[in-house]
Amino acid sequence: MNTTVQHLIGAAGFDSRSSRGVALLEAIDSCGSINSAAKQLGMSYKAAWEQVDLLNNLADAPLLKRAVGGRGGGGTELTAAGRQLVRDYQRIEREYRRFIAQVSEDVSDAARLSGVLRRMEMKVSARNVWNGKIVAISDGAVNALVTLQLAGGEQLSATVTRESFEYLVLAVGCNALALVKSSAVVIACNLGTAKISTRNLLCGNILRLVDGPVSSEVTIGLSGGTTVTATVTRESAEALELQEGAQACALIKASSVLLAVV
Repeated sequence: MNTTVQHLIGAAGFDSRSSRGVALLEAIDSCGSINSAAKQLGMSYKAAWEQVDLLNNLADAPLLKRAVGGRGGGGTELTAAGRQLVRDYQRIEREYRRFIAQVSEDVSDAARLSGVLRRMEMKVSARNVWNGKIVAISDGAVNALVTLQLAGGEQLSATVTRESFEYLVLAVGCNALALVKSSAVVIACNLGTAKISTRNLLCGNILRLVDGPVSSEVTIGLSGGTTVTATVTRESAEALELQEGAQACALIKASSVLLAVV
């Protein structure tokens, strides 16, 4: 298969990154745990659960059911939606590759289409990426407040400028991606009846706590199956007495949420 055809396949979502994600889901389904699946694919455990978080957050419904465990991650299995996604991906990929093989004889047209599609690809460095549907818009003279409902039912609000609002052509009922850097997420515990000014409050149980020499990475599993990850200082993690399985909340300013449409 020539390079142009490979680019076309990648631009449509059937590249090595997406294939590796589906391969990870397949391995989890057969192994019964993220840790075993990671070993089978030659991935680190951290890379595997980061991939799992991304897949789960971008899907329309949770793809995995997880039981909180230790370093090995506990038992994990695919949901019905997860198995359906794998089957659909495999079927559509086969049909797409067959289609590309048929049209790739005209290399000039294929090359032109490849260039357009490759420009449409999006890669981001934000740790948190969610797929959601716009359920409310409060339009102002300078900014607009856009509220998304995530796959798990949680709501996330973002403040965008009028220019961005019009450029993205945002409307109630449309899908959009929400992106938040892990450093923009504040972790809180035992809020009780405390009043806070932060627009977004996402609460759940700590799934993972990875300590480094300076900072700690905290991943909270939300009730709907999605996750939110924060990077906090080791000092803050110790002061909050964070531990896996404990309840915690993620606080995110609406101004820290970026929106994207594809």
